[in-house]
Amino acid sequence: MILITLTLGLLAAGLVYVLMTWNFNHWRKRRVPGPKPKIFTGNYPNMYTMKRHLIYDLNEIYGKYKNKYDAVGIFGGRSPQLLVISPDLARRVFVSDFKSFHDNEISKSIDEKTDFIFANNPFSLTGEKWKNRRADVTPGLTAGRIKTVYPVTNKVCQKLSEWVEKQIRLGAPEGINAKHMSLCFTSETVTDCVLGLSAESFSEKPSPIMKYINDLFNQPWTFMLFFILTSTFPILSKVIKLRFVPAHVEKFFVGVMGTAIEARRAQLANGKQFERTDFLDYILQLAEKRSLDTRNLLAHTMTFLLDGFETTATVLAHMLMLLGRDQEVQQRLREEIQDHLKNGIIEFDKLNDLPYLDACIQETIRLFPPAFMSNKLCTEDIELPNKDGPNFLVEKGTVVVVPHYSYMTDSDFFPDPQAFQPDRFIEPDAAKKFRERGVFMGFGDGPRVCIGMRFATTQIKAAAVELITKFNIKVNPKTRKDNEFEPTGIITGIRGGIWLDLQKLQ
Repeated sequence: MILITLTLGLLAAGLVYVLMTWNFNHWRKRRVPGPKPKIFTGNYPNMYTMKRHLIYDLNEIYGKYKNKYDAVGIFGGRSPQLLVISPDLARRVFVSDFKSFHDNEISKSIDEKTDFIFANNPFSLTGEKWKNRRADVTPGLTAGRIKTVYPVTNKVCQKLSEWVEKQIRLGAPEGINAKHMSLCFTSETVTDCVLGLSAESFSEKPSPIMKYINDLFNQPWTFMLFFILTSTFPILSKVIKLRFVPAHVEKFFVGVMGTAIEARRAQLANGKQFERTDFLDYILQLAEKRSLDTRNLLAHTMTFLLDGFETTATVLAHMLMLLGRDQEVQQRLREEIQDHLKNGIIEFDKLNDLPYLDACIQETIRLFPPAFMSNKLCTEDIELPNKDGPNFLVEKGTVVVVPHYSYMTDSDFFPDPQAFQPDRFIEPDAAKKFRERGVFMGFGDGPRVCIGMRFATTQIKAAAVELITKFNIKVNPKTRKDNEFEPTGIITGIRGGIWLDLQKLQ
């Protein structure tokens, strides 16, 4: 009996091993080199333990192969992926060979039945649907429209200052949670600019909007479990679909959207012209043109909302931390801003006349890119070179991983890469030049470059102007001194959070 049990156990273990490793010769058959994968985890050893962020696993592979190959074959669990080692090849993926890498991998995991809102976000859409949606949304984010809502942003900046002064009076010993503060700012700004509604983010009784925004982004374990399952058993991705926007969050925002639309239409019906030509004004024009119902209106609107909440807040929080670490840089930025102040603000048309502020933002994104990597989907077979290795064919359906963080922290491109040195970006068009080399893609590149880039940078600049001119920023001892990422973060964040001490300037 014991012998039979042992035999059956060994047989079962053997079957599991074969099941988990049968396609580990995928890249070898295609003459693509790469590190040896391990059973269950492939080339992501921390897939299950989550002891450290996955980008560090990719960075080690990048460092090992960067001088020899343009791309190597890796595995996420049992799923083969092509890791792009060369920044030049990354640039081809995003720009010159865009038609062969048109879509994002997330599109395989989303459908309208499971998540109508995110399935209709430009980030998830594919082919002609993406092209048409981007054409719809882009006119709503022109410089002129952003300028129209800029006074709203400045009013929120005043609320931000008042809130900070209150926190200083309260004297919390652990400091101010920079991510919470930044998310309050972006939530208030975006909600007002897009919907004409106030989230009351800085009040003692914020509207439910803040709660639902937090619910929208605080779900890393859901994501991790989904990707672990589909990486281990790829066939499950055809059966199980990911829901990024939880059902209760979608229901809430549908209601908010309906309220905003009714209020705006009631004003117009009473002959009252709304005082600004904002994003909702554009969306209502689009709705009439496209005959969109409220749910489809929300899908369009959430493009503005999703792209403006979390990622913008993350960049702002990390920039404040980096400025707090370096008082000399902070003072230099303060002096640049003060030279352009008019009635306590920087006029919208003058925002681009602050090269050091631009450099601080770009350097922050280099160190803490909200999107630390991109997972593209090969949409059309293409043959690629591989430096010291033979050319190889990338087949339609292949997942292509572009590790932006690896390029942006490579000492070959950015000496002393973990140091905060805004002067890297101070020369005119420095960011553009780095991007054209493929080594800096803070907002992506090519036709799918971030659609909300200008709106996001306007928010960050306005908040920075407000805080730097009124407060001295220092880092609370509770904040770690290195740049290690939170292991489970979907959007890049420093491990343990960011805690700041702010002092009002005299």
